[in-house]
Amino acid sequence: MGSLFTVLREQIKSFYLIRRLSFYEMKSENNNNYLGILWELINPAIQIAVYAFVFGFGMRGGHRGAVEGSDFVSWLIAGFALWYFVNQAILQGSKSVYTRIRMVAKMSFPISVIPTYVIFSKFYQHLMLLIVAFIFLQFTGHIPTIQLIQLPYFMFSTLVFLVALSLITSTLSTVIRDVHMLIQALMRMLLYLTPVLWLPAFTGKYEFIMYIMKLNPIFYLVEGYRSALLGGPSWYMLEHLGYTIYFWVVVIILFLVGSKVHIKFRDRFIDFL
Repeated sequence: MGSLFTVLREQIKSFYLIRRLSFYEMKSENNNNYLGILWELINPAIQIAVYAFVFGFGMRGGHRGAVEGSDFVSWLIAGFALWYFVNQAILQGSKSVYTRIRMVAKMSFPISVIPTYVIFSKFYQHLMLLIVAFIFLQFTGHIPTIQLIQLPYFMFSTLVFLVALSLITSTLSTVIRDVHMLIQALMRMLLYLTPVLWLPAFTGKYEFIMYIMKLNPIFYLVEGYRSALLGGPSWYMLEHLGYTIYFWVVVIILFLVGSKVHIKFRDRFIDFL
């Protein structure tokens, strides 16, 4: 528990620094591009267009039936807006320490905030994509409902989950570089094992597959985002209270393990470069 409180204290004390560095990170990433920050909208827009064609038109045979009460494109956008952020944050957070440790090695700088400010830089981009998605959904008939109040909760949940996970992945990737390659492969798999592009509907003797898929915390976040953006009939976090409790138990465990591992190795990070 001591490691957990140490890391939390560093995050809180360095929050102003995290904000400053995350803004700098976001600007520097697109500094040499003519379109600059617009690429953070163009890239996901291209991916959404391709997935909408393949999964919405190709695999569904042009069928325009509703998916959970919404048209497929709107359903896809509501989930993919979250997935794009999570995917980028996990991949960049994983390599955040070993790609920046030389820069901060001689500074009075809490290393635990490196993954956090990288994740926050992706979060700002996520907010821009979310605004565009929200405007698009208005034109497809998804008028905001009271369920939209859930969105800040799920945004906060996503950030906490990503920070907790990145404490583990950034440490392990620094110690063993192969871990980052493994994470890249896993994220490609999770795109298809999470209800981002298709709706899992296993019943009968295959119903256990659904329970296995729900062990993935990202499943909870994607469904929560959809409930908020598409105006689901109920409050997802309350209707699935057991799933909400499971999600936060996983997050707490990730934070405990991540803090312990990070504190154990961070004084020797420079030796693994």
